[in-house]
Amino acid sequence: MKKQICQMCSAEFEILPEDISFYEKIEVPEPTFCPRCRMQRRFTWRNERTLYKRKCDATKESLISVFPEDSPFTVYSQKYWWSDEWDSLEQGREYDFSKPFFQQFRELMEAVPLQALFNTNAVRSEYCNHSLDNKDSYLSFGSTFGENVNYSNRVAKCVDSYDLYIGHKAEQCYDSLYLENCIGLRFSQHSKSCLNSWFLFDCQNCSDCFGCVGLKNKQYHIFNEPYSKEEYEKKISKYIGSYSGVQRAKEEFQKFLLTRPHRHAHLINAKESTGEYLENIRNSKHCFDIINGMENSKYCTWGGYGWKDSYDGMGVGVAELMYEVVDAGGAGGSASSRTLFSVVTSSASETRYSYACHSTQNVFGCIGLRGKEYCILNKQYSKEEYEALLPKIIQHMNEMPYEDSGGRKYKYGEFFPSEISPFAYNETIAQEYYPLTREEAEAGGLRWQAPDTKEYSPEKLSEDLLDRIEDTDSSYAGIVVGCAHASDKESECSHNCATAFKVLDKELEFYQAMNIPFPRLCPNCRHFERLALRNPLRLWKRRCDCKATSSHAHGNEPCSKEFETTYSPEQKEIIYCEDCYQAEFS
Repeated sequence: MKKQICQMCSAEFEILPEDISFYEKIEVPEPTFCPRCRMQRRFTWRNERTLYKRKCDATKESLISVFPEDSPFTVYSQKYWWSDEWDSLEQGREYDFSKPFFQQFRELMEAVPLQALFNTNAVRSEYCNHSLDNKDSYLSFGSTFGENVNYSNRVAKCVDSYDLYIGHKAEQCYDSLYLENCIGLRFSQHSKSCLNSWFLFDCQNCSDCFGCVGLKNKQYHIFNEPYSKEEYEKKISKYIGSYSGVQRAKEEFQKFLLTRPHRHAHLINAKESTGEYLENIRNSKHCFDIINGMENSKYCTWGGYGWKDSYDGMGVGVAELMYEVVDAGGAGGSASSRTLFSVVTSSASETRYSYACHSTQNVFGCIGLRGKEYCILNKQYSKEEYEALLPKIIQHMNEMPYEDSGGRKYKYGEFFPSEISPFAYNETIAQEYYPLTREEAEAGGLRWQAPDTKEYSPEKLSEDLLDRIEDTDSSYAGIVVGCAHASDKESECSHNCATAFKVLDKELEFYQAMNIPFPRLCPNCRHFERLALRNPLRLWKRRCDCKATSSHAHGNEPCSKEFETTYSPEQKEIIYCEDCYQAEFS
């Protein structure tokens, strides 16, 4: 085992023999940034939720884009970008050995047209991004195969739902996270195959339950206590349908959560693996939100479906031997392999330091290529020329490394510096998972995008809304409502608050049908409130909190099992190992 000091945070981190073997296998040097700082840096290259109206630089049509009108980039609509009307090799250039590589890459990025948005096969879903095959959806990001899914993030195969974060096959669900095969859930977390319930946490196969934790196969329970159908409906009626009632229920539920044990991690068929929300994976460590297929990987987030032998990736599927990548992997059944230090690539192999390249192989430092091979900085070479030039470039990157404004050096083997990202820090998911103030970001040499000037004139302030949804008629559809954070003079909102929002006809009908109170916060603020309910993308070593319990395997002595968990030692939750948790809720 080796120990290294991170260039960014100065913390010491370990490089294990298994890590060294991986780096040797893909022929890259060991990292000089710790895993946490590497993840934060990758996140600065993905803008999911910050959208702008602008014009296509080719057709002049109006469009939605992740790049504002005044950005230094040439931006094409998706349709035009994927067409044969332009040639990505036109901006190709010779490698300049008098400049650091990353400086040349940024210059190329400002010359090659970029895709306005990453939204494939969208049907009446123009305001979605990093999304695939969505229909009639709005402000849904990182989502796939959804219909009428709105204000949601990282969801798949969901229908008629609002305000979800990480969900699979959810229908008519609202303001919830980590749902699977659920119908009619509101304000719930980590629940599977549940129906028509409110405020559930880690429940399975439950229906008509309210404020419950860890239950399986139950009906008509409130705060884990059984009731008759009539008693159940009478008791929950004082909470549901009104804003004040829901707020009271949230407070009571959070207090109840602290009295019940939590499992240390949600792992299903995750052999020899550590992380959170892992399913059907093997021998993968420090990974988060991975389902249906990963093996022999480390420091990866969001993905699955055949991802193996990879380190430091996010949003990857059907791929192997990937390292330091964002939104990469196979497409259309074609796997990716040996894609390194790249962003938004698909069906690529031997592709390094590239952005928005698809079906490429043996390319280095390229942008916007499709179906190309043996290219460097978008210039075409023969196989022999490419193989002769590439080692010289790698040597040059080591001899003339890029130095950022903080004095950190980037040689071959490091991902793109955050300060050359096409996005400002607060436009990216880095701000969501590693929030900074503007002063902190700019002190670190990171760009900060000033929010668009809002000139909304709210027709109603949040405090003027009616308490009960049954009293809110169709006249509320389409009116401009002031976000509660914007009207609260003492609020220090750091959620990219939109200051105001509209609830349209179908959305109001959803609230009325589901007996959900009219929202008081804009979609951005609601998204950040859901994010606050999930634990960090980080692991701590802890011991099981279960004490002497005769019905548990450890008997009259405290449990001695240790594990890695996303619950920090400072958190107040009671954390159990899987065996004690199962014994408690069996």
